[in-house]
Amino acid sequence: MPLRAIAYVSEATRNLTAERLQQLVADAMLFNESVDVTGVLLFDGTRFLQYLEGPESGVSAAYTRILAAGSHNGLVELNRGRVGRRQFPHWRMHSVRVDELALGKIAISDWTGFVRSASALAPGTSALDRLQSVAQAPPGAGDGRLLEPDGPVAR
Repeated sequence: MPLRAIAYVSEATRNLTAERLQQLVADAMLFNESVDVTGVLLFDGTRFLQYLEGPESGVSAAYTRILAAGSHNGLVELNRGRVGRRQFPHWRMHSVRVDELALGKIAISDWTGFVRSASALAPGTSALDRLQSVAQAPPGAGDGRLLEPDGPVAR
């Protein structure tokens, strides 16, 4: 079965509380489990960057929910397409608090074709390389829940 992926950035609504955000992540984890979707959500306090992967029907269902969510606006799709394998096979919705610079660097990286860097001269420069690096932050920096606004931040 072919796998699909979508990556996007969006702005959090001003009235989004830490408690509501944690509930959204918990709900996403349950829903993603039911449709076989995996991925990661980055949050810098004002912006989200999310990467979803799975079967086309599951990714489509999850993305439809995302588009209808009242927790964010100004959604900009970075890429959508077919992927050869899952990048985050064990995370139904891994969430990581990051700083603005880290999220910005990932957002403006090369999302073309959802590829990892193959060049030995420029390892870690593709969007997925950078996303993987931030998502693999030390334990506690994002283990299925978002951290408090003033808690540790992955850089």
